[in-house]
Amino acid sequence: MPIVDFHNHVYPPRYVEEIRKGPSAYTVTDDEDGNPVLHSPGDYNILVPGHRLMDVRLGVMDEAGVDTHVITFTAPGTLIETPDRSAELSSRVNDLFAEIQQAHPDRLPALATLPLNKPEACAAELERAVGSLGLKGACVYSNANGVALSDPCFWPMYEIADDRGMAVFIHPTFPLGVEAMKDYMLMPAVGFLMDTTLATASLLFSGVVERFPNIRWVLGHLGGAVPYLAERFDRCYEAFPQCRANLEHHPTVYLKNQFYYDTVNFDVDALHFALNFAGADRILAGSDYPHQIGSMPKMIESINAMELSEDDRTAILGGNAVRLLGL
Repeated sequence: MPIVDFHNHVYPPRYVEEIRKGPSAYTVTDDEDGNPVLHSPGDYNILVPGHRLMDVRLGVMDEAGVDTHVITFTAPGTLIETPDRSAELSSRVNDLFAEIQQAHPDRLPALATLPLNKPEACAAELERAVGSLGLKGACVYSNANGVALSDPCFWPMYEIADDRGMAVFIHPTFPLGVEAMKDYMLMPAVGFLMDTTLATASLLFSGVVERFPNIRWVLGHLGGAVPYLAERFDRCYEAFPQCRANLEHHPTVYLKNQFYYDTVNFDVDALHFALNFAGADRILAGSDYPHQIGSMPKMIESINAMELSEDDRTAILGGNAVRLLGL
């Protein structure tokens, strides 16, 4: 069974050229090594060669012993653009991802990105990206400039995902309350994880997860704090009528049956906690390559350090992703 890295990111060079040309809310500079640097409010991404050049990426994958990357765009994506420009650039990225996937179908399958700040465009773009371009699912961000993923404006998109039994990967973006996270890189250290947790709770208690039972949700960074707080979600369900109004079952029923959790948390004890919560068939290997905070070697080392049966280890390293996406 191959090793499949579910959580990693690509910036196609032609997308970078497009935002350099503008219009764009990003500021683009170059570092001393000639790498483009994308500056967004309170954050930046250094686009190292592994972000942009697929021959470099494939070489690093070979060196690490990773067979497949499920490639995605990354936060804040097109959300910081105007709505019309967001829709235009999302379509452009999906076209470029489809070219990468077509060139490397076994090694670089892709998930679509969507213009969440123009929700009326999301359903059609998702249908085009998956139905016409052949992308393997969708990557959405944990909020859309303050609009919750549970908002009914996104339901037409979820109807398409539900009809197709699609995987929808929730990746964090600028968290609500980001003003308190501008120092010490607190946004990626803390805010991303909390925003994933908040988005998940909202999707649960609003009834979206129950309304669209065929969507397979994937949470980045081991679900943020979801496995750790799931028991509290259940107690809120029991204590507060509004937490029961849209759900037939306790939240953990959905979290264990409709959600997956990637391993972008390289602490073995944390991985065991998520494993004990969700089961080995719900854990997906992930590295966050090639971000500064990501690592394919640590991904593999941490999974191999877990106390697992060989069947479970094989499932986490790749089998679960193969089954989830039909690779």
